[in-house]
Amino acid sequence: MNDRLINVVIAGLGGQGVLKGSDILAEVALRAGFDVKRSEIKGMSQRGGSVTSDVRFGPKVLSPMVSPGEADFLLVMELTQVEPTKHYLKPGGKLITPDTVANAKLPNKKSLNVALLGALSVHLPLSETDWLEALREGFPAELFDANRQAFFVGRTSAE
Repeated sequence: MNDRLINVVIAGLGGQGVLKGSDILAEVALRAGFDVKRSEIKGMSQRGGSVTSDVRFGPKVLSPMVSPGEADFLLVMELTQVEPTKHYLKPGGKLITPDTVANAKLPNKKSLNVALLGALSVHLPLSETDWLEALREGFPAELFDANRQAFFVGRTSAE
């Protein structure tokens, strides 16, 4: 998987951490030495509207946008967003939804985005150390323990 382009689409509603999740994923891929491109469509995100963000990484990335039918992974933070975004997933691609995660084990509901990144992480050639460092740097220090816990809840749920 290290020698090919990996396409990830993250979708959800405004306020769920879609953009923060894509920032973290892009940072982890950069730390791993990949070329990374990221784009976003905010829509009416400030009012709970649809938000998507594409992250592409690999040896060489030319465009930041994932075309329909090309996403290796579709990570959806809100089940209502599966239908409007499933056309991005390629045949044989992996859909990751909130059902993947043991929500009762999350430190709080706001950490679902990090838990879903944990679930995604088991499928990617990115080190656990890089994920944890990106989480440490991407959030205020007082949130690290809860985010670390959420990441491992997601990772364990997906294994």
